[in-house]
Amino acid sequence: MGGCFSDIQGGKQAVIGGGTQQGVSGGGHNDAVDFFFKTKGLDPLYTQTELSFSASKLRDCDFMSKSDPMLVVYEKKRDGSFVELGRTEVIMNNLDPIWIAKIPVAYQFEIVQPLYFQVYDVDTKYHNVPPKMLKLKDQDYLGEANCVLSEIVTTKSRSKTLNLHNNRGPGFKNCGTITVHAEETVAPRNAIEVAFRCARLDNKDFFSKSDPFLRISRIIETGGHVPICKTGVVNNNLNPTWPPLCLSTQQYVSKENPLLIECFDFNSNGDHILIGKLQKSVADFERLNKEKVGENFILPSRRKGRQKVLKGQLFVDSFVEKQLYSFIDYISSGFELNFMVAVDFTASNGNPRSPESLHYVDPSGRLNAYQQAIMEVGEVLQFYDSDRRFPAWGFGGKTLDGVVSHCFNLNGSPNGVEVEGVGGIMAAYTYALNNVSLCGPTLFGQVINRAAELAAQSASSDYRKYFVLLIITDGVLTDLQETTDSIVRASDLPLSILIVGVGNADFKQMEILDADNGNFLKSSNGRIATRDIVQFVPMREMHAGQISVVQSLLEELPGQFLTHMRGRNIKPTGANADAD
Repeated sequence: MGGCFSDIQGGKQAVIGGGTQQGVSGGGHNDAVDFFFKTKGLDPLYTQTELSFSASKLRDCDFMSKSDPMLVVYEKKRDGSFVELGRTEVIMNNLDPIWIAKIPVAYQFEIVQPLYFQVYDVDTKYHNVPPKMLKLKDQDYLGEANCVLSEIVTTKSRSKTLNLHNNRGPGFKNCGTITVHAEETVAPRNAIEVAFRCARLDNKDFFSKSDPFLRISRIIETGGHVPICKTGVVNNNLNPTWPPLCLSTQQYVSKENPLLIECFDFNSNGDHILIGKLQKSVADFERLNKEKVGENFILPSRRKGRQKVLKGQLFVDSFVEKQLYSFIDYISSGFELNFMVAVDFTASNGNPRSPESLHYVDPSGRLNAYQQAIMEVGEVLQFYDSDRRFPAWGFGGKTLDGVVSHCFNLNGSPNGVEVEGVGGIMAAYTYALNNVSLCGPTLFGQVINRAAELAAQSASSDYRKYFVLLIITDGVLTDLQETTDSIVRASDLPLSILIVGVGNADFKQMEILDADNGNFLKSSNGRIATRDIVQFVPMREMHAGQISVVQSLLEELPGQFLTHMRGRNIKPTGANADAD
């Protein structure tokens, strides 16, 4: 993501990348906030979730009474290790316990988070020992269960009941069940949507007018300030008007909390010139809107302790209080992510029979880059698609009829493009390698248009479906403008496009398609994309053991999803009203 204080397009387009998405809790990104945390060396935040537990018909290990159960939660990491997340309290003499203790876990959409649950009967002599101090080897093992966190949060009730089983030797087929329930612990529901304009700003340029943008920061107790959002840049205009910004309570804290509003003249070298500033609160924004009056900007005077009141003013053209819904709100109420795949079969990949080829299928079972991308992304997204039937295409290959196609069914079927599950995609990919000749050139336009058709057809009948197209490629695009036009058209649809670059090609074109730097795509007829729907990741730049391709690839998807839903005022099913 481009640094919003330095790169040209990142600054100019920040209203889209940073203003309209709701920071961390909503699943989206905010350029200003990201920049602040990165400069402080802090990790990004995630949706904090609490797990609560109950059990039924546990195995009784006590002779004179019932078992005294305690539950332990583990998370399995990517390296295969297990990390204990926490333990419940011990409940005395109960085979159907409802534990009070909650176990916190950071929900991360972009990775698979396997959870393991073990239940123990705590021996009577340890009842005065705090649960975290208990040695598990000294307790009676009652059974265990496991699932993936996304399997819990995607249910309407955000609960899942699991059968306990005995993994420690023979016996005991019926070990009872546990029910796991997930709740967001940081989920701000209230937000404001506010539209600003300015009038009679001072001109800071010599040969043209200023290019103003606003930056809003929250003032903290120490007297410093933390940026929470900024608008885009309005070129050559001393009376700019900006599209509405949406700020959650997590960002502004309270209506009375002081906010610093700074107006800058944008400079491409990152040395933006302060036009003026003022300090107001959200309550002040509401008042300015009601009274239809402006507030003058000020500048520190050269005289110590003095301030210069400027003629330039800030106006609040609209102020609306609204309720926000999170990514989990949508998913748990029945909204789905429909996964689609398109694989590059151009000759630049190399002969699939050669070990040097990017398409080489290793007899030892080691996955090639294409297989790895399919497996990793598919394993995450499959939990968000109820029927787990995925469209799968190839492009740039010569099919059995001798025709070079830039959108052919990967499974070879003339009619059915869908395959069953991630395994079905892998099987269709293997089939295509044996029946399709690598050719070229590298064209994305047709597969994007086909994916857009499916998204458009679905949007007209079921607004609860959102489509995700994964394109895996090794080459330089031949149809950059056609692809750009396709993406701009698709930006209005419930669709995101994930691109994985494999091999050592020059992927500068892919970075153009990925609007992370705020430079929203423009079509050949001059239309600007409604939103950023592309995320590109080159496999070669991923650091082993640090962050996976899939984590980088999917980190923006919840934000893109929310931008689409919120932009059309589509609410989770049952949330007072459905789509307007």
